[in-house]
Amino acid sequence: MSSEPLARVASLKVKLGLLVAISSTVAAVVASLGNAGGVPVWLGIPVTIGLALALTQLLAVGMTSPLRQMTRAARQMARGDYDVRIAETSRDEVGQLARAFNTMARDLAGVDRQRRELVANVSHELRTPLAGLRAVLENVVDGVAPQDPVALGTALAQAERMSRLVDDLLDLARVDAGKAPLAPRPVAVDGLIEAAVAEARTSGRDVRYDVRVDPPALVVTADPARLHQLVANLLDNASRHSPAGGTVAVEVTRRGDRYLVEVRDAGPGVDPADRERVFEPFGTLGDTSGGGGTGLGLAIARWVSDLHGGAIGFADPGPGAGGARVVVDLPLEPSPRPSPPTSDRLQEQPVPAPPPVVPAPAPAPAAPPPPVADDLLVGFWPDDVPARVGLLAGALGVGVLGGMLLPDRALGLGTFLVLLAAGGVVLAASRDRRDPFTLACAGLCVLLAGTTLLRDAEWIVVPCLLAGAALCVCGVTRGRTLGGFLVAGLMWPLAGLRGLPWLGRTLTALPGLGHGMAMVRTALWSLGGLVVFGALFASADALVAEWFDAVVPDLARETFALRAFVSVAVAGTVLAAAYLALNPPRVDGEGSRTSAVARRYEWLVPVGFVVGVFAVFLAAQATVAFGGHDYLRRTTGLTYAEYVHEGFAQLTIATALTLLVIWAAGRKASRETASDRLWLRLALGVLCVETLVVVASALHRMQVYQEAYGFTRLRLLVDVFEGWLGLLVLAVLVSGVALRSGWLPRFALVSGAVALLGLALANPDAWIARHNLDRYAETGRVDWTYLSGLSDDAVPVLTELTGDERRCALGGRETGGDDWLEWNLGRSRATGALDDHPAGPAAPVGACVEAGPSRG
Repeated sequence: MSSEPLARVASLKVKLGLLVAISSTVAAVVASLGNAGGVPVWLGIPVTIGLALALTQLLAVGMTSPLRQMTRAARQMARGDYDVRIAETSRDEVGQLARAFNTMARDLAGVDRQRRELVANVSHELRTPLAGLRAVLENVVDGVAPQDPVALGTALAQAERMSRLVDDLLDLARVDAGKAPLAPRPVAVDGLIEAAVAEARTSGRDVRYDVRVDPPALVVTADPARLHQLVANLLDNASRHSPAGGTVAVEVTRRGDRYLVEVRDAGPGVDPADRERVFEPFGTLGDTSGGGGTGLGLAIARWVSDLHGGAIGFADPGPGAGGARVVVDLPLEPSPRPSPPTSDRLQEQPVPAPPPVVPAPAPAPAAPPPPVADDLLVGFWPDDVPARVGLLAGALGVGVLGGMLLPDRALGLGTFLVLLAAGGVVLAASRDRRDPFTLACAGLCVLLAGTTLLRDAEWIVVPCLLAGAALCVCGVTRGRTLGGFLVAGLMWPLAGLRGLPWLGRTLTALPGLGHGMAMVRTALWSLGGLVVFGALFASADALVAEWFDAVVPDLARETFALRAFVSVAVAGTVLAAAYLALNPPRVDGEGSRTSAVARRYEWLVPVGFVVGVFAVFLAAQATVAFGGHDYLRRTTGLTYAEYVHEGFAQLTIATALTLLVIWAAGRKASRETASDRLWLRLALGVLCVETLVVVASALHRMQVYQEAYGFTRLRLLVDVFEGWLGLLVLAVLVSGVALRSGWLPRFALVSGAVALLGLALANPDAWIARHNLDRYAETGRVDWTYLSGLSDDAVPVLTELTGDERRCALGGRETGGDDWLEWNLGRSRATGALDDHPAGPAAPVGACVEAGPSRG
């Protein structure tokens, strides 16, 4: 099975059409099943979209991976690494492009190898005559050797050898650049061969030449200079490899509209495996003849034959014969060829050069357009993590666990087990799990999840779980600023989109993906065995049946769809968090500080006005404190309770805005001089102290208001929030008035979570019930309707009531069910309290009249 499910489809357009059709069909079917199963819309829509996206990613695996591979390969080739190759897995246009890219990479690798060999060989070939020439000249200059014709002739010979090498190199360069066109005209072959042989005899080698031309008067159309160069190079190569006294045979034979030129020598010959390599530049194959060849003769002979539309190669010398036999096959009338082919030979192009007929290898391809997620997120969230099959399996396992334990159950032990398993998967995925901040967040997450085991009051448990989620994403991304925390929170849902390529890589890495039917058969047989034998033993033993009922969820048709949707939602959420932990984005900026204002008064004057307004408020509070409530009523017409109620919300907002003012002033104020730092500390220090007084005033106002109008959840929660703001102001003051505040964002995050955890541990519903009952005992005023709506956490306190009061607060109340997965401490204590002191039936209508005012 291919890693790309649609690999056999030969058209990219058809693949995209299939993707749209299959994804749309699956989305429609899933939505229909969810609607029929009563799945709520807020759960059905994201699950449907997530499944459609995951299926699209699975089907699209490998479609664009060659493009990404080409991007990386092009970067490597730009650095000189031509050994990269692209996987050729599909038959569509992208697969064809991958094959063309691999061909280009191989050609460029060959060109680069030849270039390196050319440089090395040219350096070697030039160094030998240069060394000899230099030695002769140094001896002449130093007087070691006389300035006679022999010494000068030796120097001249070395210079001529270098000159021949340079000429040969220029010839090759001209041919490859398309600057060596033919100048054909009629040529008498016997005269050309004789001239080449006569030139070869001047080399002084002890070799005889045997020439035969058939027919003797053969005339061909060719470039005489190039053809002479071809024959001369073959004769030079043959004579250098022939032994002393040997014979070099030259034979020209006409064959229809072509003619053959054969050159044979009596040397050691060429191994068949090396017959093609000797035509490469410097393809001497370790020539030890000492003849002084440049290694370019046969390469030049090949491009001359190519220029004439012919071919050249080594042939077998025949039975019993030794030596080497070179055969050149040429046409009598060569067709015009403006430039020779460039494949398999030197690719160096001198400058300037006209464009050749055969194009040179294309430059490295431009990077393909990145996916949509890359366009949006790649700047600070690259995707370079390997596949992790274990994380996928863990997330799916948590999803199945959630589908079994969560639906139709209240928050309790089952919820805690699912959260604990999810947290374990995310922590295992985190690459920074040993970081102290990450470990601290993980510990707090466990404690916050544990509130499901302690409290029945969802109004405090749910905020604790949300705080745990915030700590989770901030811990795995290791955010350090408020902006970083906000970005981390946004990245969790976006991780579902950003992690789709990683999901595709993980799916292709599954061990059994290549054996899909085997996996399906295994799963079906295992499930069948579980169902059949489980049903048999459950029907045979009542205790086993009870155990099965307690563990196995209800899979009836009306609940199956809901459980399936919950499983997918939980698995997707955990998988997104795991990817966020495995590949955390850079949520914090580069740390660049905004430029300070040029003049001190630009920040000092606004802060001074705020300080002055706070001073006016504090003066008013002092006046009320010293003037008493009578002065307040004479001046404003309000009772003290009414007075404190009207100002509490505004004071809370003012506290929060003060932190914003401190943050802005700390960023814009200059700190270059000691005077600047002193003014900043003084101004913001005074503001912090005034804010702490405002916080104390706000908390006092709330206390007075609750004593007058009763204690409620909202009032208690706002009290805790105001106290937390005061703690942050105190932290700012301690940190040096925002001059060294790098730890403040993390402190705010952790302290906020700890405040919520402390509130949950304090059993807020029981606290509210206790204080309202104390207030009732003192004033005779209470809101029975509100007390009866408190959670089971308040039941142990309310059971202290007797008579009609007890029936007003607890009458008709039913505690949590007997499902052990719903257990928590609050419901357990409530059940025990009601078992010891039954509440009785609900009080008749009108019997539980509010015994006093309870304003919001």
